[in-house]
Amino acid sequence: MTSGDGFRPLDEKFLVEYLKATPSLATKLGNQFDKLEIKEVGDGNLNFVYIVISPSGSLVIKQALPYIRCIGESWPMTKERAYFEATTLQEEKRLCPEHVPEVYHFDRTMCLIGMRYIEPPHIILRKGLIAGITYPLLAEHISEFMARTLFYTSLLYLTTTEHKSAVAKYCANVELCRLTEQVVFSDPYKVSEYNHWTSPYLDADAESVREDNILKLEVAELKSKFCERAQALIHGDLHTGSVMVTSDSTQVIDPEFSFYGPMGFDIGAFIGNLILAYFAQDGHAEGADRKVYKVWILKTISETWNLFYKKFTALWDEHKDGPGEAYLPGIYNNPDLQLLVRQKYMEDIFHDSLGFGAAKMIRRIVGVAHVEDFESIKDEIKRAECERKALTLAKTLLKERTKFKSIGEVVSAIEKIDT
Repeated sequence: MTSGDGFRPLDEKFLVEYLKATPSLATKLGNQFDKLEIKEVGDGNLNFVYIVISPSGSLVIKQALPYIRCIGESWPMTKERAYFEATTLQEEKRLCPEHVPEVYHFDRTMCLIGMRYIEPPHIILRKGLIAGITYPLLAEHISEFMARTLFYTSLLYLTTTEHKSAVAKYCANVELCRLTEQVVFSDPYKVSEYNHWTSPYLDADAESVREDNILKLEVAELKSKFCERAQALIHGDLHTGSVMVTSDSTQVIDPEFSFYGPMGFDIGAFIGNLILAYFAQDGHAEGADRKVYKVWILKTISETWNLFYKKFTALWDEHKDGPGEAYLPGIYNNPDLQLLVRQKYMEDIFHDSLGFGAAKMIRRIVGVAHVEDFESIKDEIKRAECERKALTLAKTLLKERTKFKSIGEVVSAIEKIDT
């Protein structure tokens, strides 16, 4: 049924009509509609996602619904998020073409994006981590994506006029930001109808989160940064479910939560989800030893930050005489001062990343939407054990993030909790 604004939810029959009537999509399928394979794969929380394959081409159609799919019409949600997703995909593709799928078509009325089908053997990274598959280029690729998308949309590269104009455009993605504010920075710290956890085993742990004054003080500071700090265009939901991988390819998808926010939110989301994957490994061992694999995850956590640091600062060097207005050369005009500025800037990003990563971990254990890494552990006692370790680390990282001077110290803290 079509709504007053022209929006109509897709079904298979209507999708075929739509594809035939849209030249940019029909061409990608070689205008062949007799033997179409259509599969609805929207296993996420929010959208319809269709894979469409013809004998001579393929694509993905993603449509935003006016409510949260995993909860239903009782939790309405703006369809306009599709506009921000399409716009961000196009911008990220421009900045980092190797790691972002191409958008073929965007229909704002239908809240519909047609884009490249990231073909098998690509799988969602989270599923690969659960299966114990190593991805030797993952840190290299994801650090490249983060360094390029964050640097080129920050004031280190942009003029204040360009930056403000971009911030203004993304300010309208307010509902998705509010959803993050609620599920990451609010719900886990109070009694909320949507919160759940591995009960009864984690009842006391969930309560301890709700009653921890220092934790609440620190999470308020992070929420304030999330809401007020328009540092760069961030993906906004860069967890291991938003990345598709093979051993030599990494593709970042689903930036519908994008807006101008703190860089550490993206970096922290990715690293925080790797830490969750690490603590879930013992629940997936099933007789097989995952020790070697856990070492690889820790190595990937280290490399992700270290490579990001290296690439981001290299871009800064390359463009130090460019248009960016964060540090005007007339003021920051000697090497000692430039070094101080850089050390402070990167240290702040690091501590933000640890704080936001920890907040994302906490919400995945005692909040509304959990992660398959833990949820797929059938033995509830084992699952709770894995989750408790992750929760313990997350609380330490969140409360004491500024005490950590390097990613190596974070890895040591993970290993200490896991002994």
